[in-house]
Amino acid sequence: MFRPFFRSLERCFGRFGGGDGLLWHLDLKPHADGVFSIAIVQANSMLEDQGQVVTTPFATFIGVYDGHGGPEASRFVNTRLFPHLHKFASEQGGVSADVIKKAFDATEEEFLHLVKRSWPSRPQIASVGSCCLVGAITEDMLYVANLGDSRAVLGHSTPDGKEVVAERLTSDHNVAVEEVRQELVELHPDDSHIVVHNRGVWRIKGIIQVSRSIGDAYLKKPEFSRDPFFKQFVIPLKRPVITAEPSIRMHKLRTHDLFLIFASDGLWEQLSDEAAVEIVFNSPRSGIAKRLVRAALNEAAKKNEMKYDDIKRLEKGVRRHFHDDITVIVIYLDHHRHHETNQRFKGQIYNCISAPVDIFSLNTHESLDNFHS
Repeated sequence: MFRPFFRSLERCFGRFGGGDGLLWHLDLKPHADGVFSIAIVQANSMLEDQGQVVTTPFATFIGVYDGHGGPEASRFVNTRLFPHLHKFASEQGGVSADVIKKAFDATEEEFLHLVKRSWPSRPQIASVGSCCLVGAITEDMLYVANLGDSRAVLGHSTPDGKEVVAERLTSDHNVAVEEVRQELVELHPDDSHIVVHNRGVWRIKGIIQVSRSIGDAYLKKPEFSRDPFFKQFVIPLKRPVITAEPSIRMHKLRTHDLFLIFASDGLWEQLSDEAAVEIVFNSPRSGIAKRLVRAALNEAAKKNEMKYDDIKRLEKGVRRHFHDDITVIVIYLDHHRHHETNQRFKGQIYNCISAPVDIFSLNTHESLDNFHS
């Protein structure tokens, strides 16, 4: 008698993936221009990835927030960025690059204010940050804004419709990329250690790989670059070494643009843009985000001479030695259904689907597993 009730919970909140208690997914839900799928797998002791899809009368928003140093920044962005986007878009009559930049700036300012209030008693919050990848679809225009190394990839068909082409819509703000290292060196000509190569990895000041983020106050403001108890500088800082300035790209959607993949770097560490796009193009829609996550986990298993079944039995925290937290959102672009789906959402203030704040800590999956057995 309870099975229909728990199935309705799955439709609203998603479900857990095939015996992997750290994998959550939502097979297929509507947005204003088609349907989407979302999946997230936890590797860290505390989930640092967050993801959401928000549909409003004037746009569909996609957000992937990949935290580092802790979950506080990504969770903050997950709750605050969209309200700022909604506010500025409402004030300015729709989405624009300026609206998106203002929303990023407001979110950064709010989080740094939180750091300032919390820092004397919780100095570690100054080293918490989040990559931030946001998409906005409005009419036939796509906006993509990015901080860090999460990535958006477009899949579009060839003229004959038989094959698919992967088109990357973002640039990775990561010092593993030579152009990013060069940019930092040019911006800091008086700092010979602005980027440091150690044990095969490039890092800014020997600490962090991403050059843009929300948070990371200790790399942006000198007052947060010292220990408040011992008054010692964690890192001598004269001026910011990373920024919260997003890269924003506008793309006019075409009839042969089929789908978008928004994902944290945990996916792209395992799969190429082309491999991910081929999987989406050649697979059924339902559960496609989960399929991509599992493909990435299979690759991680192979690299470690393991099977996915071995990885999914590992505890959170331990799994981080084999793969990162991974968030994937696949957005299908159904141009022929544009009017129909827009009418469905007309009059709604917004419809928001967010991934769980922490997968492992949810109690729902225990009940769902019991009633599925």
